[in-house]
Amino acid sequence: MKNIKAIIFDAYGTLFDVNSAAEKCKDKIGDKWEGFANFWRTTQLEYTWLRSLMKRHKNFWQITEDSLDKSMKTFNIDSAMRNELLNLYKALSPFKEVPETLKKLKERNLRLAILSNGTPSLLTQLVKNNNLDNLFDDLFSIEEVGIYKPDAKVYDLPIKKYKIEKSQVAFLSANTWDVSGGGNYGYQSIWVNRNNDIFDNLDYKPINQIKNLNELINLI
Repeated sequence: MKNIKAIIFDAYGTLFDVNSAAEKCKDKIGDKWEGFANFWRTTQLEYTWLRSLMKRHKNFWQITEDSLDKSMKTFNIDSAMRNELLNLYKALSPFKEVPETLKKLKERNLRLAILSNGTPSLLTQLVKNNNLDNLFDDLFSIEEVGIYKPDAKVYDLPIKKYKIEKSQVAFLSANTWDVSGGGNYGYQSIWVNRNNDIFDNLDYKPINQIKNLNELINLI
């Protein structure tokens, strides 16, 4: 991968473990915690796509609340846990290799940024809580354009600010639909495939596939 001038990361599921909120409550939730966490995440994503199509925008935090409410009812989880789960979502844990990898990339004088569905305040809080705020040049939120990924207006945000070519962006996501969205837009998209999943058929194949961010060091 040559001529890369910016490395753009998806946040949720790529840098930060979206299941970590429910996992921290697994003693209360019980064995169904993982199924619940996956259902919450899937519902959350479905709501972003459906609201984009319906042109009925709500911000990511409101969608997170709405999808949690449905998930708690579906899995019969005590409503008294709602605030605890929401507070934990604001402080999701990064995957273990993330801090060190970001530090190494920062030393290479490349722009590092997050491009996320999250609201500006959520993203700011998330990186600060994990002591990562000094490593990013920008935290791009879809709220700047009022529509969710994979709309091209979202992927256009870093290009407009940095005034670089689409092909000069290395874009990383653990979500196959996001990798395809960025790749079809023109990014050099890399799939972070932590769970040995199968890639979706969405008219794009990732430039590279890695198991964790450590492998990125040798690609850039």
